[in-house]
Amino acid sequence: MQALVAKFLTLSGLIEGLTMVELQTEGTKCEKQKKEKKLLKAKRKEQNVIEESPEIQSDEACPATESAKKKKSKKKEKRKPIDTEETMEGSVKKMKMTEQDLESPEKKRKKKKNKNKNKAKEEEDNVLSPDAQSNKAKKKVRAEDEKELHTGIFRKSFFKPSPETLAMSTGAVTSYLNENCITLEGDGHEDVKPVTAFNLLTGLPEMALDACRGFERPTPIQALCWPVIASGRDVIGTAETGSGKTLAFSVPALAHLAHRKRNAVLPKEIPSSPMMLVLAPTRELAMQSAEVLENAGRNCGITSTCIYGGVPKSEQRQALRRGVDAVVATPGRLIDLMEEGLADLRGVSYLVLDEADRMLDQGFERAIRTIVEQTHKERQTCLFSATWPNAIRDLAHEFLTCPIRVTVGSDDLAAGRNVTQIVEVVEERSRDGRLQKLLGKYQGKGVKRTLIFVLYKKEADRVLNNLHRSGWNNLAACIHGDKTQEARTKAVADFKSGRVPILVATDVAARGLDIPDVSFVINYSFPLTIEDYVHRIGRTGRAGKTGVAHTFFHSGDKLRAGELVKVLKESNQKVPEELMTRFDLSIKRKEHKLYGAFGPKDYGQPMKKATKIKFD
Repeated sequence: MQALVAKFLTLSGLIEGLTMVELQTEGTKCEKQKKEKKLLKAKRKEQNVIEESPEIQSDEACPATESAKKKKSKKKEKRKPIDTEETMEGSVKKMKMTEQDLESPEKKRKKKKNKNKNKAKEEEDNVLSPDAQSNKAKKKVRAEDEKELHTGIFRKSFFKPSPETLAMSTGAVTSYLNENCITLEGDGHEDVKPVTAFNLLTGLPEMALDACRGFERPTPIQALCWPVIASGRDVIGTAETGSGKTLAFSVPALAHLAHRKRNAVLPKEIPSSPMMLVLAPTRELAMQSAEVLENAGRNCGITSTCIYGGVPKSEQRQALRRGVDAVVATPGRLIDLMEEGLADLRGVSYLVLDEADRMLDQGFERAIRTIVEQTHKERQTCLFSATWPNAIRDLAHEFLTCPIRVTVGSDDLAAGRNVTQIVEVVEERSRDGRLQKLLGKYQGKGVKRTLIFVLYKKEADRVLNNLHRSGWNNLAACIHGDKTQEARTKAVADFKSGRVPILVATDVAARGLDIPDVSFVINYSFPLTIEDYVHRIGRTGRAGKTGVAHTFFHSGDKLRAGELVKVLKESNQKVPEELMTRFDLSIKRKEHKLYGAFGPKDYGQPMKKATKIKFD
């Protein structure tokens, strides 16, 4: 036991000795830190620095009790020696002083000259008139916009004005606009000059103009839209049917697509096809636009496909899997393929909304918004419409960026002046007899094609059966919504080729169909809206040719009498006296195109916000 006690005493003595040594070392450390702190304060007084170094401990951190506790914790980062440290403010001041010392006297003189020039420019700007200052600001904005058109992800500007176009005076431009009843709106519209000949559309590949062969000169909508679209701007085109809107957006699109095919600009995770999307309201219009794109893009190596309902999806799926450059589609079928994951539109950089007013009338607004949101944010957008209602204005304001609007004619829908309109007031039951007499009259003169419009699907079948019984058995065909797509395609193809000179149709054929040499249009039943009437008669008198539109009007159509008389007067057509005296010519407020008198009565005002209903 004594030996154990002795060992314990010796160990305790050793421990006490070690603790004393440690305390002495800690005291010496504190003294060193105090001395270093005094030296640092002296240096700071000399340099006029107020800030204190955050790396030096305070006096309260020196006692041995605290250091003994800190000994158990791990050591943090090693500190740099205090003598070599400099504060941020001192280093910045030193750098400024050295830069000023190194500057040569020549550099100082140049700086003074630049300052004087800037002052002179500011004085000139103050002296300028407000109009001059606004013009100067507009030029700066346009220059920045032009840079963006060339330096963005997609190249959009390809048009290089020819010397003849640049030499056009403002008087020549205004006279061309006035002769063709064209109005331009939007920022920078005063700089737009029409392309009055095909050889003046310079900057685009020559193969893109192959689709224009056979035409004498560009139509007014083409002459103004080509320089706008080919310069990279968004455009809104408003013109009557048969004015050449399809080629107005197709020709600049070929240059855009050809450049993208040569230059890959998108990351790998975003698909490179399709690059162009055209939305159309009906199958026939979609097929027609796809045919124009296919013929125009064949020489440029541009592939396209048409997506529409009423046919199996297998071929359309295969085309999308293979990859195509351009897609022409109706909204309904495209939404179906998007939900299946086959139509990825993130790489679409060229978007066209064709006959946008018709798509909104058919209730495709929600589908259009869903489709457009999937396209690329830096896309170029073209919107074409026959009318300019508030719904189209809201759509254009949301999806287009700083567009230029080209209007041929007026904002209101107007009938073409190449069409002779004949309105005959008849009894409803006498229309079949009058139809037989008119067909005998005009078909006997060697008229190539006659288009008969009816209102309902069953009515189309009934009129066709009556024609077959009357001797027009192999000379008449019919299309409407209940027909299969194969039957509709065959009927239109036979009518275009001339094998079937008479076609009975509902309003599915009223818009966009470009059938050559339709000399005679008969409105067997008057449409529900005056807009559809104008589109119907627009199937004749296209591409500068003349045509005749004969309309049957009976007592059941009395609500449209005032609007019909207005259209006839605006186009300088003869108004029958019986129409003027027999019916009330007052024009009532327009009803909803889908729901008639039972539609929402918003009276042109925006819809009220939805209110949330909570149930207890």
